[in-house]
Amino acid sequence: MSDEFRSSRRAALKFAAASLTLLVTSTRTATAAVMPTVLGVRVWPAADYTRITLEHDQPMRYSHMLVKEPHRLVVDLEDVELNSVLSSLPGKIADGDPHVKLIRAGRNRPGVVRLVIELKGEVTPQVFTLKPIGDYGHRLVLDLYPAEEADPLMALLKSEERRQVPAESPRKDDRPDVSRLVTVVIDPGHGGEDPGAIGRRGNYEKNVTLSIARRLKAKMDGEPAMRSLLTRDGDYFIPLQQRVHKARRVRADLFVSVHADAFVKPTARGSSVFVLSESGASSSAARWLAQKENAADLIGGASQPVKDPHLARTLLDLSQTATINDSLKLGKDVLGELGRINTLHKAYVEQAGFAVLKAPDIPSILVETAFISNPEEEARLADDGYQDQMAEAILRGIKRYFSKNPPLAKSRLALLD
Repeated sequence: MSDEFRSSRRAALKFAAASLTLLVTSTRTATAAVMPTVLGVRVWPAADYTRITLEHDQPMRYSHMLVKEPHRLVVDLEDVELNSVLSSLPGKIADGDPHVKLIRAGRNRPGVVRLVIELKGEVTPQVFTLKPIGDYGHRLVLDLYPAEEADPLMALLKSEERRQVPAESPRKDDRPDVSRLVTVVIDPGHGGEDPGAIGRRGNYEKNVTLSIARRLKAKMDGEPAMRSLLTRDGDYFIPLQQRVHKARRVRADLFVSVHADAFVKPTARGSSVFVLSESGASSSAARWLAQKENAADLIGGASQPVKDPHLARTLLDLSQTATINDSLKLGKDVLGELGRINTLHKAYVEQAGFAVLKAPDIPSILVETAFISNPEEEARLADDGYQDQMAEAILRGIKRYFSKNPPLAKSRLALLD
């Protein structure tokens, strides 16, 4: 073999080796470029459930398993590096979290980060992903529900026990002459991952609605013949159908969903009341608003709908027509009271296909308290005095409705003892 041939062969082998090295390096670089990076971690604790959200820039592969004694949820994140964002997750667990004791995050093996979530009790986890929407990227959601689901009816009965008249108080015969308590479910719109509309001054709709709803509940619970239940009493997300499910579970007489309107033009102003429509929306603005509010499950993140056979046939049920008629009566009375404290956006009750109003047997209204997108009205919505006036106006409207439409008798659970 000639020296020239050997030299050419060595050169060819060096070239091939260099090419292979370049190919491997390029492949690794390309792989690294598409590896997901965790951009944000959020924890939303609540009595109903605790939600842990991991937001990332690329779709993420993961696996999870439940471990007992002690109760833990183990989640492996594949092709992910343990960055400062993931490392901050353990510090986001509050001492008062009803379901999570602590979280550990560490590198399990090359390219795999393991999260070990130590639990305070047995849970039924729902683990799912959400595609990018709005300002959010890809999300991996861990919803930790207690194994024994919280019963809204029991919560209502416990709150009623706290309202019981002490033994030394006036006798039963001295109580107000009512046949039964009226049950109203108050629904603060949005929550948790879903902020709702955001005003120019930075006020979140989800915070405004919760504050007004709490004030309304306090006023309503002070009425001798009324009791109320909030669909959420904190900053966490409740899927739309679960809000309806809660109302039906406690056999509510009314359902009132509280919101703060928004529009592309900051000049839009005024209060509105909406009810469900079996057909089309009463205006293009009503249709636009319904589409926006119905997107809450996409933004807030709902894993799966409530399997309630009654909801599946809602718009086909003949009782829906009577319910909508009652909703229109209720809406008119509430709108009249709102007009005493604020400009009305429309002088009549509007209708559209709001998912949260689809209980087939409960008169339901959606109250847009004011336009948070209007700087002047945003300032009013953030004011304690105005929030109190708004709650008082809604209560007056409800009482006016019941004065003309007394509730029918229901189960013994609703009777005054």
